[in-house]
Amino acid sequence: MSTVDLMQTPSSDPAVILRYRDRQYAADLIGAAILEFDFFSFIDQHAGISFDNLCSHFEWQTRPADVLLTLCRASGFIANESDGGIVLTSVGREFLTSDSQWFLGPYYQPIADSPVRKDFVSILRTGKPANWQAKSDGADWHESMKDETFARSFTDLMNCRGIAFGQKLAAAVSDQIAGHQHMLDVGGGSGIYSSTMVTRHPHLRATVLEQSPVDEIARKEIDRLGLSDQVHVHSADMFRDPWPTDVDVVLLSNLLHDWDVAEAQQIVNKAREALPVGGLIIIHGAIINAEKTGPLPVAEYSSLLMNITQGKCYSVSEYGDFLRPHGFELHPYRDTTGDRGFLTATKC
Repeated sequence: MSTVDLMQTPSSDPAVILRYRDRQYAADLIGAAILEFDFFSFIDQHAGISFDNLCSHFEWQTRPADVLLTLCRASGFIANESDGGIVLTSVGREFLTSDSQWFLGPYYQPIADSPVRKDFVSILRTGKPANWQAKSDGADWHESMKDETFARSFTDLMNCRGIAFGQKLAAAVSDQIAGHQHMLDVGGGSGIYSSTMVTRHPHLRATVLEQSPVDEIARKEIDRLGLSDQVHVHSADMFRDPWPTDVDVVLLSNLLHDWDVAEAQQIVNKAREALPVGGLIIIHGAIINAEKTGPLPVAEYSSLLMNITQGKCYSVSEYGDFLRPHGFELHPYRDTTGDRGFLTATKC
């Protein structure tokens, strides 16, 4: 890797480059809906069906079904009526129903044997993530991260985009981070978000909470950047072990979307316990809008996350549901770069 200068920020947005990778599983999810379930024909025949009844009919689990429907809404294939009922759009009816003369189902037939498409059929029914990159000898992402070789490779993957993501986030939260002193970066990977944050805000110190073997990877990366005096690593399991409590900012960057609702809520609960009144929580990543109608690149990325992790891209309203019961005051969502953005909330 070339020498990293965290003071130098990019002048352009890498969204177009990232989308080629972020959307790579979306076609297989739509292919599963068309080829395995004839999903759109069913909606045409049962216009106005509720989400719960839809899941019951197909025996789908809530998390993957929500990802599929969000992708279909963002793509303009379906819409929701005022009572939440699901209906087809003209595009969905004309091109995705099997009795239409313009049916495009055969166009997806070449991917019928795709391992990823087959995985989506299983995930919709079981809710359980597939093996990493659909490898038959692989574990799911969460288990794979306990392997040192995999963890190193995956951390490098996240780190390369995290430099620009972290720099843009650090700049965007400048008005909210002023006056705060110590940030806890939960599941912080290589520590790149902490590193970019303290570089932008020298008054701040940060602690990266990571489990083995990623904790040692983080220590080496932080030392390589010359930031060991400002950024420390706390080795812990974020679910089982106590968190440091001498913090007034908790950063959850690209974290909650790796977990299902119960685990994500547990992380938010622990963030609340760690923060004092007036403390700030920052949720950063790819976030769906409140209506779950897009943005399309985020809905496409959510299909990838749904496949390899226990999570998905949550919406602005879902993050509000995680936070409001704990007395957090939510602040508006803001975009940063690369189809990512953030929400902040203050503990009252």
